[in-house]
Amino acid sequence: MARTTVEDCLENVDNRFQLVLIAARRARELSNGADPLVERDNDKDTVIALREIAEGLIDASILEKKVKPEPVEVALTGEQLIPIVE
Repeated sequence: MARTTVEDCLENVDNRFQLVLIAARRARELSNGADPLVERDNDKDTVIALREIAEGLIDASILEKKVKPEPVEVALTGEQLIPIVE
């Protein structure tokens, strides 16, 4: 498949800065298990996100979605605890 260029994407996005935000958000969705809207073709999530934007399948409305923070597990041992002195 032909390479997707920034210019291809800018036909569907207002500016380069917004393009970065949209592509990053979509790539994160893909890496968290979202189904791609284009053929995967053994491409990385960032490339898939850019291809989706270039084809007009993803736009700035993705930025309005609320993002659920990923849960983080923290395990500390007694040696790692820092005493608080009042």
